[in-house]
Amino acid sequence: MDAHPLDWNRTLREQWEFHWNHQLRARLDGLTDEEYFWSPVPDAWSVRPRGASAAPVQAGAGDFTIDFAFPQPVPAAFTTIAWRLGHVIVGVLAVRNAAHFGAPPASYETWEYAGSAATALDQLDTQVERWLTGVRALGEDGLRVPVGDKEPYPEAPMADLVLHIHRELIHHLSEVCLLRDLHLHTNRPLP
Repeated sequence: MDAHPLDWNRTLREQWEFHWNHQLRARLDGLTDEEYFWSPVPDAWSVRPRGASAAPVQAGAGDFTIDFAFPQPVPAAFTTIAWRLGHVIVGVLAVRNAAHFGAPPASYETWEYAGSAATALDQLDTQVERWLTGVRALGEDGLRVPVGDKEPYPEAPMADLVLHIHRELIHHLSEVCLLRDLHLHTNRPLP
């Protein structure tokens, strides 16, 4: 039995890093703009050129906006790879990087959404690296500190937020991989 104490910071980071480095990131390589914007169903939420959306809410500061509605529709709208990446980049990572790790302010309303798959993947890589750098800097003691009023459960420790964000990343980016598989198998030529 190992006599060394458990390094919780490393363990929590490895939950995400292993998935990112060995299962997920390579599956995103080569993402095309066609896949990025592809909608397998009518009226799916996406990232669109400003003014091109019919969604009740179109958020974003640049040439592209992301579709939303408040309250959320029931059932929830189907979302494209572009939308899912936008959600992960901004709502899951950039907002938390700003709130907890000194990154520039970020919100759905102020973000410049990617108009291409390559730009979205660059944004994703940047936000993932900022997140991991921030989590690493927490050390052991920082994982016990309450997240504060920037989160819905201000008394929860940072370790809870780290676990939550990692679940969100694994969940949504696995959906992106599934949509890539669906695009491939839906659009490939018949033998």
